Amino acid sequence: MYNKAKKILKTVYGYDKFRPMQKEIIDNILKKNDTLVIMPTGGGKSICYQIPALLFSGLTIVVSPLISLMKDQIEQLNENGVNAIVLNSTLSRIEYSNNIYSILHGKVKLLYIAPETLLKQRILDLLSKIRVDCLAIDEAHCISEWGHDFRPEYRKLAEVRKQFKSAVCVALTATATPQVQKDISKSLKLEKSNEYITSFDRGNLFLQVESKIDAYEQTLEFVSKFPDSSGIIYCFSRKQVEEVADSLDNDGYTALPYHAGMSDQARKNNQELFIKNKAQIIVATIAFGMGIDKSNIRFIVHYDLPKNIESYYQQIGRAGRDGLQANCLLLFGYGDILKIRYFIDQKEGRERKVAEMQLEKLVAFCKSHECRRLPILKYFGENYEKNNCKMCDNCTSLEKDLTDITVPAQKFLSCVKRCNEKFGMNHIIDVLRGSKAKKILGFNHNKLTTYGIGKEYSKKQWNFIAQQLLDQELMVQDFEYGILLLTDLGWNVMKGEKFVSCKIATMSKNRTVLMEDNLQFDSELVSILKQKRTNLAYEADLPPYVIFSDKSIIEMAIYFPQSKESMLDIHGVGKYKYEKYGKIFLTIIMRYCQQNQINEKPKRARKRRLN
Repeated sequence: MYNKAKKILKTVYGYDKFRPMQKEIIDNILKKNDTLVIMPTGGGKSICYQIPALLFSGLTIVVSPLISLMKDQIEQLNENGVNAIVLNSTLSRIEYSNNIYSILHGKVKLLYIAPETLLKQRILDLLSKIRVDCLAIDEAHCISEWGHDFRPEYRKLAEVRKQFKSAVCVALTATATPQVQKDISKSLKLEKSNEYITSFDRGNLFLQVESKIDAYEQTLEFVSKFPDSSGIIYCFSRKQVEEVADSLDNDGYTALPYHAGMSDQARKNNQELFIKNKAQIIVATIAFGMGIDKSNIRFIVHYDLPKNIESYYQQIGRAGRDGLQANCLLLFGYGDILKIRYFIDQKEGRERKVAEMQLEKLVAFCKSHECRRLPILKYFGENYEKNNCKMCDNCTSLEKDLTDITVPAQKFLSCVKRCNEKFGMNHIIDVLRGSKAKKILGFNHNKLTTYGIGKEYSKKQWNFIAQQLLDQELMVQDFEYGILLLTDLGWNVMKGEKFVSCKIATMSKNRTVLMEDNLQFDSELVSILKQKRTNLAYEADLPPYVIFSDKSIIEMAIYFPQSKESMLDIHGVGKYKYEKYGKIFLTIIMRYCQQNQINEKPKRARKRRLN
């Protein structure tokens, strides 16, 4: 069976070798052993049940939570020559009838369906008439009440399993803590010996956290590093989404909003424009992204603090699914903690305690000076062995000498005290800078000895200093009202018994690691091939990455294939895709090489290192 699976991997998907654990998982499923798969986004979960589906004689049912996710999967399978269909409300009456006919007559290998649809009696009656060999439950964390996207319908799938007695059950997810993993196995009655948990580390994601000083300017500066690249910006509120999208649009970016306050049609249209590369940026609340399998998202910005590490991990997981580098920026502001605290306070009992614990872990992650991967992987029950990941701000920062900020720290702490520890950060900064705002004058804070003693620093600079004082626990911020309070350490600084210093770190030059051995590619050829890909995608009404991924395009511009054999050696070029698109791209490459006197570079000797 392994040889057959390996052949499908190459001929259908165009891949030379399996990713970690894929072979073992596929082998276990083919033996009809119920299986739990915990694998990070972009790790290759889908292939784990898709290849068995092509080897089984009967149907594979794939339970998926979102229409957009099903649509994306089916488009990619169809482009690889695999007959996969869906049953949902987006189909016309004729399309629905045709799909029913295909199911009953064994003309499809994979049926994608939402849990709500599968639970309908008429659908169960329909499926009882045919052989079902596999029930794959994607986004399986939705089964668990401890999961971040719990859905009651998923819980009922345990009962549905009983109808398909000859079918192997496969549960798959990218985000599951040990507790959620246990809950999934218990609900579906999966054997512990058949659990496959790969590393949660997404090594191609560069992780970066910055103190939020001027969120929009920081975002604009970050986005400018990725011209013509796709990205997602996550905001806390709908209003913030609209404002950021409008501002980016005014600054020359094609940015579209996405949030629950928009109509279904407006959200769908914006999502389609983004998927098809007709809009560069989506600005969204957390309502966006779960059903997106767009492989070429190059950056993620968290404009506001996410709810917890699990949400953060899931959202950054939408970037870099093609294996190329993607960059993730989180803007950390103490004001965001207050917003999340407000919603936590609406909860009760265990739910509130869990939310508080999760927030504390997220804040600790943001304030940490150790490798960013350590707290994330620890959260998912995994130990990280490396001393330096080389892919986060903490591991790549070039530390300069410590800078003494004792005097400005004393000024700030003194002002906090003279304001009777009853005001927040912005108020203290206004006093230090001698503001004549009504609030300052109304409290007579213009008469304090600290009034106007900090005019030498801008608001941004004072904000940075204040963040340092909070990070070093010289003061704390009340989570309910945002007021600042001195700690014993802060008093020691005030009395001159303790000095304060901080690292002024500069990021090492942001680089894009495109391949594991960083081979050079011909950027002009990449541009030509991408334009052709866009034209073909437009004609077929498909997302460009479904034609060929960015990794495939880049490999073409590294090795310059000049024959069918060498073209089939390119990542992601299977036999079906070669016949449909490969010949077109091969002709372009050969013409380009002839015009520029470029010879083909053999890839075979390097295959093992590039996949």
